[in-house]
Amino acid sequence: MNIVGISACTVGIAHTYIAQEKIEAAAKKAGDTVKIETQGTIGIENPLTEEDIAKADIVLLAVDVQIAGEERFNGKKVVKVPTQTAIKSPNKLIAKLHELAGK
Repeated sequence: MNIVGISACTVGIAHTYIAQEKIEAAAKKAGDTVKIETQGTIGIENPLTEEDIAKADIVLLAVDVQIAGEERFNGKKVVKVPTQTAIKSPNKLIAKLHELAGK
């Protein structure tokens, strides 16, 4: 399955990047392709391209704040969770994404 997403926390430092790392590791463990854009205090890193989004089976938003560019995902299956969910239960989260995407 092809997963894209965004991680962003209220402070824009630790949880943003921890969530990204946990999601990527869990997705790779499940055999998925994954790309997570971070929106932290230093701006947007690892930005998602139109092609990334077009190829995605599902979009994961692990966010605690309003994010930039959410409209890019119109027409896609989007799952929004707090960063804590991605950090504490990344494997269960990826399994749930598979269930929701029917993959």
